[in-house]
Amino acid sequence: MIAIGPEPIDLAALIAAVSRPAHGAICSFLGTTRETSPGDDRPVEALDYEAYVELARADFEAIAAEARARWGPLEIAICHRTGRVALGEASVAVAVGSPHRGAAFDACEFAIDTLKAKAPIWKRETYRDGDTAWIANTPP
Repeated sequence: MIAIGPEPIDLAALIAAVSRPAHGAICSFLGTTRETSPGDDRPVEALDYEAYVELARADFEAIAAEARARWGPLEIAICHRTGRVALGEASVAVAVGSPHRGAAFDACEFAIDTLKAKAPIWKRETYRDGDTAWIANTPP
């Protein structure tokens, strides 16, 4: 399952998409809008995401393929929101199903870190005072 768009993220659907009888482990990551950004103490009201959707989808597919090549038989689901994401709502999710937990953890961490570093997705913070700022993704 690879998705990018304005729809809310359904973590249960992602977990179902990666569940298999052969999998003894499912690892997931859910990124949510937090109240402040590192280095900026202004209260955040929401994030607005823009993306080059076709290229981002291709990047997600490539990330999933690389994870399968590196960590063996696994299923991976990656979703990212576009548009407005309110405080506390999920903006990005990764779920990995694998026969063993080590591979699931490693592939999940690889997927979110690579997505944040490479995918053509941009976010703008809107603060409670009405001010806005574009925020750069930073590699881990």
